[in-house]
Amino acid sequence: MKTRTISIFVLLVFVLVYINNAQILTDTVKAQKFDTGKMWSFDYPPAEYFKETYGFDANESWFNDVRLSALRLRNCTSSFVSESGLMMTNHHCARTILEHIKKDGEDLIENGFFANSFSDERKIPNSYADQLVLINDVTDEITKAMQTGADDNEKAKNKALRIKELQEKYQKDTGLICEFVSLFNGAKFSIYGYKRYTDIRLVFAPDMSIAYFGGDFDNFTFPRYNLDCTFFRAYENDKPAEIKNFFRFSLNGIQPGEPIFTVGNPGTTQRLKTIAQLEYMRDVTFRNRAFLYDNYYNELGRLESIDPKHADEYEKIRVEIGNSQKVTESTYKGLRDPYLMARKLDFQNKFQKAVISNPDIKDKYGIVWENIEKTRAEMRKIGPKIDAFRIRPTFISKYFSMAKQLFEFAKESHNKDNQKSEGSNMAKLDSTIESIYPANFNKMLEDTKLGIQADYLRLNLGNDDPLIKKMFGDNAGQEAVKYILSNSVFSNRDDMKKLAKKGSDAILNSDDPFIIYLKETEDKLPGLQGRETEIRNTEQVFDDMLGQAIFKVYGTEIPPDANFTLRISDGVLSGFDYNGTKTPLFTTFYGLYDRWYSFNKLYPWNLNPRWNKLPAEFDLSTPFNFVSTNDIVGGNSGSAIINKNKEVVGLAFDGNMDSIVGNFIYLPFNNRCVGVDSRALVNAIEIIYGAKRLSDELKTGKIGN
Repeated sequence: MKTRTISIFVLLVFVLVYINNAQILTDTVKAQKFDTGKMWSFDYPPAEYFKETYGFDANESWFNDVRLSALRLRNCTSSFVSESGLMMTNHHCARTILEHIKKDGEDLIENGFFANSFSDERKIPNSYADQLVLINDVTDEITKAMQTGADDNEKAKNKALRIKELQEKYQKDTGLICEFVSLFNGAKFSIYGYKRYTDIRLVFAPDMSIAYFGGDFDNFTFPRYNLDCTFFRAYENDKPAEIKNFFRFSLNGIQPGEPIFTVGNPGTTQRLKTIAQLEYMRDVTFRNRAFLYDNYYNELGRLESIDPKHADEYEKIRVEIGNSQKVTESTYKGLRDPYLMARKLDFQNKFQKAVISNPDIKDKYGIVWENIEKTRAEMRKIGPKIDAFRIRPTFISKYFSMAKQLFEFAKESHNKDNQKSEGSNMAKLDSTIESIYPANFNKMLEDTKLGIQADYLRLNLGNDDPLIKKMFGDNAGQEAVKYILSNSVFSNRDDMKKLAKKGSDAILNSDDPFIIYLKETEDKLPGLQGRETEIRNTEQVFDDMLGQAIFKVYGTEIPPDANFTLRISDGVLSGFDYNGTKTPLFTTFYGLYDRWYSFNKLYPWNLNPRWNKLPAEFDLSTPFNFVSTNDIVGGNSGSAIINKNKEVVGLAFDGNMDSIVGNFIYLPFNNRCVGVDSRALVNAIEIIYGAKRLSDELKTGKIGN
């Protein structure tokens, strides 16, 4: 009893200290100039800022050349680096491609690829690269459409209709791939026109061991030793494309203090969102994502040790989700950091004060924050339920998948006009039942995923929810797994077959826990999603108004949030503090081999045999990877890092752990971009891989004789 009293006292002291510290943070922490980042849009190129900051006069021609040299891939960035359509991107952006285009007996992931001639450059089916050649402001047209609605939902519909009309018009008039782009949370709108290159061929890819040296363990860290590159070529009319705008390579490297620029397509940021929106992300969105990723990732590690027979399978999944796990966990941690949220709150308070003190905009925009708080409050009522009712393919146990297949088949059969057609369908089920219950069923893995799912449902629905009671009783974790499987036919192939044989009515009326889940979610999810759409449409109107207010107060002094459109970010070389010490600006190949030997040459610090014995002319002191203050997020992978002469000095491939909170706030003191040095690229390609044809093209920007 005494121990419990002391524990309660300690807890109360902790809570009081936390509350007091939170108040101090709220009162004293101030937003900083670049909290909203440095992802500058080409709609509003930051020429004056570059001149004031670096004494560098970037004119319209400079920005146009840079824009036209950059490319957008499906999920990454690329750039032209020669007059003959040579394109540069990251290896991790090309791994799926390498798997798809390999020939019998090849392992392009393990051994890499190099085309000795044009005829060897391997065509990539269904691949393309987009070049941004047109930017046209359509703000007035969209604003007029939004003003015609009687209510928020009608305004949203009118906006969507006008967007569709403008896209179709520009696409027809220009022949380009045209997209609608919203900037500054809806303050400005543009049509982007892309020239699409559809004949893309592989020229070079290194082996996986050097491209992803250190694997998931070293991901989002520095010092780093990765040759994370791949080179493609764009063709037109079955010939290498003739390119006027491209980045030439520099072999002189980067000097400390020299301005450098990343040119790429950052995916998504939430830096201009309100505190209410960020708090929802913290309490619902990222809480749920972190729960799933963290538990699954950690459980896979546990399974590797207790089920070594399937260790490779578990490790492959860990590698596939490792990047997302780190991003999710670190973003969630950042959103729970009182200091970072206090900085965001200070920005909002100053912004609100600027709006309220301006009579010209106060009446229209003064209540935006209050209205967004209301929409987020409405989402809190339904958001967790929607997350619980959606089956997420990455995390869902195959028990749910099997149940869903059988349930959908039964519904289809039940809806037929007569018993004869139902009988025919059940006969069809006989021939497909084996595929419904997988032949290679890893029960240990699926039970583990089921336990995570059980706790996830309980997290979002609560212990007393009727669905939780029906599925799991009062059990959690692995006890919940035992409970549900003891009451389900899907734990046994023969039992599932018996239920299937009874016909569609028996399946649909079954009290099997998985079927109960599917029936209840099927009934409730559409209504919840409809309500979600209404809330989002309403909030989008307020979000647009928020963006308009931001633009009226700050103009182009701050950049718009990222949305996978082309941006340019400025920075300089800069190390950062970590583990009680400091990072260097560059790593070298000496460090690569130190790490190789230090981990006994074991995965994921192993190397392909070509790296075991180096040619005498290869200089191990060559700068390999570097860190800079350039502002990047996912989507920037493959971005060229250039100097003011528009020369490639590096290739962006990652950030450090501290960069992950860049989703909602940019912190220049420790947010770092990690890139491959241009000197490392050229020397490794030429000397280690013997790909002189490619290295010569990089050095000169043209194909040799």
